[in-house]
Amino acid sequence: MVTFYRFRRCRLTSRAAAVHNRPNSLHDYVLRYRTGILDEWKRYPQATATCHIELQTMIDQRKLLLDAAERAIQYCNGLPDRRVAPLPRHIARIGELERPIPDDPCAPEEALALLDEIGSPASMAMAGPRFFGFVIGGALPATLAANWLATAWDQATGLHHITPMTAKLEQVSLRWLLDILGLPADCGGGFVTGATMASFSGLAAARYAVLKQAGWDADSDGLFGAPPINVYVSDEAHPAVTKSLGLLGLGRNRLQRLATDGQGRINTACLPSVTAPAIVCAQVGNVNTGSMDPVGEICERVKHKGIWVHVDGAFGLWAAASPELRPLISGVEQADSWATDGHKWLNVPYDCGISFVRDHEALRQVMTVSAAYLPPSDERDPSHYTPELSRRPRAVEVWAALRSLGRSGVADLIERCCAHARHFASGLENAGFEVLNDVVLNQVLVSFGDAKKTNRVIARVQQEGTCWVGGTLWQGHTAMRISVSNWATTNDDVERSLNAMIRAATTEKLPGCTGL
Repeated sequence: MVTFYRFRRCRLTSRAAAVHNRPNSLHDYVLRYRTGILDEWKRYPQATATCHIELQTMIDQRKLLLDAAERAIQYCNGLPDRRVAPLPRHIARIGELERPIPDDPCAPEEALALLDEIGSPASMAMAGPRFFGFVIGGALPATLAANWLATAWDQATGLHHITPMTAKLEQVSLRWLLDILGLPADCGGGFVTGATMASFSGLAAARYAVLKQAGWDADSDGLFGAPPINVYVSDEAHPAVTKSLGLLGLGRNRLQRLATDGQGRINTACLPSVTAPAIVCAQVGNVNTGSMDPVGEICERVKHKGIWVHVDGAFGLWAAASPELRPLISGVEQADSWATDGHKWLNVPYDCGISFVRDHEALRQVMTVSAAYLPPSDERDPSHYTPELSRRPRAVEVWAALRSLGRSGVADLIERCCAHARHFASGLENAGFEVLNDVVLNQVLVSFGDAKKTNRVIARVQQEGTCWVGGTLWQGHTAMRISVSNWATTNDDVERSLNAMIRAATTEKLPGCTGL
């Protein structure tokens, strides 16, 4: 409701308002305006054109936002029942958007309607309960709503002095995350786009710290002439880590690969004698099998030599939030830096990654930004802990997730997804198909025979639409890869998806799947 204070801003004087027996607020005028009764304005001769335009703008914005909210709600409500992959005819309509930029403006509601009419049916139902591709969570209701509110706030969260609310939410959320993940309470951290930039941030701090130990200031003097850093990564390292190392000038081709076992875990028996300056990159949550490197054992082997240990925990680090699963990552808290995602298992909207660094001063040293126009603060400035200065307040959705779920709710979310993964594995094994991994977390790899047949089954499942899964190559075997990460997935969703997979594997040709 718009108050009389707002009405005063429209240049209607208090004297005129008193003379004409003003209402308590503009609410009545809004209602009358929307029903076409515009002659009310004639009763107020002091009401200027500015007031008319401002009120019209307020009304139009409210109608537009309500329209957008209704369209978004309708989309969300349809997710449980719609097919996951868009139909070809819906994808074909995307081409209608490929036009020259218009010369003249159009009504905002017209642009929104076109976006919804073409975009919503053509979208992949990643937010729905039966999207099992990659490792993609949905958006908890609290986080989606918080995202809408944060977008309305439109806070460029770089400086505490300018955006105290969202800067404080970052501090609170980081403290809660460190607590629930069992990491050292005095770690530094930051909110970034995803695990790639989270690893980039942690490894930038690592580069600075290990070279500083060797007597070199990489932040001031760069890498020319610096002592070489030995970098060790798993044979199963995610490309996000190798990309980050490349961006940091440490060279993708210089990396020393560590042998892994049949589940993709680093084999510590094959760990070479590591000498400083060096960085060892481990992972918790293999992107295919979900397996965990023995981080505690690795730390015991190398940290006394001054070696930095970085952990890529894009989704697997969330196992620490579950009392049932925490033993799988025993010792992970001994590492020096960690990268994870909020948009995977915490189920906040894209995009949200989080970096944690034990040596918070090292992180601050490499990320800090200063200029004459940036006001200094005694409080924590978010921009001193991330690559970006200008960025959206990603902590808002993280705070909403943690506040709404609580410690037990996060644990239940993680454990429920893992139970669904085991349900998938047992159902497929009982149907006579081969599960290739030990299902320790939320990842399932299944083979339906040779590579050609497995790929054919994956294609049929994707085209049939009940669910969506991807493919992978695991230690020489082509496999269907099932990742369960969505808060909304139910046992019924798993059963429906299992039936679709088994049909695809046992039916020679499904309707509409010609040529597969």
